[in-house]
Amino acid sequence: MPQHVLILGGTTEARRLAEALHPRVRVTSSLAGRVAEPRLPVGEVRIGGFGGAAGMAEWVRAHAVDAIIDATHPFAETISFNAAEAAATVHVPLLALRRPGWVPGAGDDWREVASLAEAAGALRGFDRVFLTTGRMGLAAFADVDDAHFLVRSVDAPEPPFPPRMEVLLDRGPFTLDGERALLADHAIDVLVTKDSGGAATAPKLVAAREAGIPVVLVRRPPVPSGIPVAATVPDAATWLHASGLRPGPRCSSAAGA
Repeated sequence: MPQHVLILGGTTEARRLAEALHPRVRVTSSLAGRVAEPRLPVGEVRIGGFGGAAGMAEWVRAHAVDAIIDATHPFAETISFNAAEAAATVHVPLLALRRPGWVPGAGDDWREVASLAEAAGALRGFDRVFLTTGRMGLAAFADVDDAHFLVRSVDAPEPPFPPRMEVLLDRGPFTLDGERALLADHAIDVLVTKDSGGAATAPKLVAAREAGIPVVLVRRPPVPSGIPVAATVPDAATWLHASGLRPGPRCSSAAGA
C-alpha cells in the first residue's frame, strides 16, 4: 500500500507539490469546491468540505492518511484550524505550506489593515476602487455606497456586495502591462487586496506603485499555533522526508520547475 499524503489545496503550490510527489506517493488533493472550474492537480482529487474538524479526522483515519499538508490559500483560516485539530485528533503530522507574503518596496503606499471590515473603513475619500479580495468577502463592502468598485474574481459574486460595482471575471497570472492598462482605463485611485503573496497577482502592486495609487492591504491570519511552516514546495518535500515519508529524488527536481 503506497504511503498516503492528503494535500489541502487549490493553490499553485498545492498543485506543484502533488506533481512532485505523484506517483511515488499516493496523493489525495482536497479542493473546497468554491471555484466552478478549478485547475485539477495530478493524483486523486476530492471536492467539497469535510464537515469540520471531526469530519476531517474521520476521513483521514478511514483513508489511512500518513501526513497532511495544508497548502490552502493563506486566508483560508477555517480549514487551517480544522486541519490542526484533525491532525491532533488522529496523531498525523501536519505541515502548513505558505508562500511568503509580499514586501513593500521604495515608493509603495501600503495601508495595512487586519480585516476586510477595516479595509472597507479605509476607503473614505476614494472614488474608484479596484477590489481583488475575492468574491466571498464582498459583504464587508456592501455598505460603501460612495465609491465605484471594480471587482475582479474567477467566478461571478453573489450578494450582498457594493451597490456600485462592475465585475471583471478573470484568472491570473496577470501581466504588468495588463495591470497598468486596467488601472488607467478604469481611473482607479485605490487598490484593495489581501496579502496573498506569490508572483501570479503581484503585478497589480507594481502598477499601483508606478501610478502613485495607495494599496489597502489586508494582513494574513496566523498559522495555527505549533504547526510547522514551509515556504516552498522543496521545503515541504524535505519535511515529508523527515517525517518518514520518502517520496524519492523526483520531489526536489519537480518542485523547482
